[in-house]
Amino acid sequence: MKQNETLYCREKKDMIILFDLDGTLIDSTDAITDTFIYSFSQHNFNFKGTIEDIKKQIGYPLDIMFEKLGVSKNKVWDFVDSYKARYKDISVAQTTLLENAFEAVNLASSFAKLGIVTTKTRIYSTPILDNFDITKHFEVIIGREDVENPKPHQEPILKALQSLNYDSSKQQAFMIGDTKLDLISAQNAYINSIGVLCGYSNEDELLKYTNIVKKDSLEAVKYLATI
Repeated sequence: MKQNETLYCREKKDMIILFDLDGTLIDSTDAITDTFIYSFSQHNFNFKGTIEDIKKQIGYPLDIMFEKLGVSKNKVWDFVDSYKARYKDISVAQTTLLENAFEAVNLASSFAKLGIVTTKTRIYSTPILDNFDITKHFEVIIGREDVENPKPHQEPILKALQSLNYDSSKQQAFMIGDTKLDLISAQNAYINSIGVLCGYSNEDELLKYTNIVKKDSLEAVKYLATI
């Protein structure tokens, strides 16, 4: 069905929109990959993969990323500690806001309650959002340290919804994300989702988990403003 592109002003806050961060609103690829290489160097780890191999794991928690990249399970937390020590110093400077993301957040805040659900640690996510002057639009930020079970488990989304006083009988809730982890988490939490193509996945992969895929977060928000 052809999308109606005419936006209208719905009754404010009768919808909840949860955003992923990396690949959805921000591009911190260089900061992430550089810090992984730094951590490998710090521990004299012979990483035999490529930068592309690191990119493919973005979205997973750090310990899982390191394990998937070859670090033994009993050593991953040493690598995570090295990563965090370095990342906090470079993350803001080496992160950019994705094209149209600022406009997406501003538009979404005009008709919905907003939240962030990310596997990035919240204490590092907040300074990045502050740097782009968009923190004020989000009523809740759920990071890795806030949950026992990260995405694709439903816990992060359910925790965000609880904080936003979600009432399924009165409100619609959507998760916007760029990887299957975001979309599976939404499925597990029994809310709707929209995949976006501005991050780390492709349309064929995203369509396995949602029937709505848009170019970027702004197109996703425009779509939500019409339903």
